[in-house]
Amino acid sequence: MKNATDWKDALSALSGLPAGDPEPANPEPTEKESGKKARRGNLHIVTEKKGRAGKTATIIEGFDSDDEEIDAIARELRKRLGTGGSARGGEILIQGDRKSDVAAILKEMGFKTN
Repeated sequence: MKNATDWKDALSALSGLPAGDPEPANPEPTEKESGKKARRGNLHIVTEKKGRAGKTATIIEGFDSDDEEIDAIARELRKRLGTGGSARGGEILIQGDRKSDVAAILKEMGFKTN
C-alpha cells in the first residue's frame, strides 16, 4: 500500500504548481489603498408620521457625503429592505417603521448610528 502523501506529491508534480496554498492573483485592496473614504459621522435615524397622511416613514439624516453617494446608499437600503423610499437634501426616507432594520444595515455598511 502506498503512502497517503504520494498522491499529493504526484499531483503537484503534474500541475507544475508549488505545494501549499497559492496566493490569490488579485488580492483585495485595503481601504487605504483603494482610495475609499472611511465612512464616518454619526447618523440619526428617526421615525415620523407628520405630514404623511398618517403613514410612518423612517428618516436617516447626518450624512457628510455627496448626493450621488447618498443616492447609492438609499438604493441599497431600498433593495435590501424591499420597500420604497427616496433621497433628498442629504436625507434618506424609507417607507414604514424600519428603524432597527435600517440601523443594522447601516452598521454593516460601516456607518455609526444612534
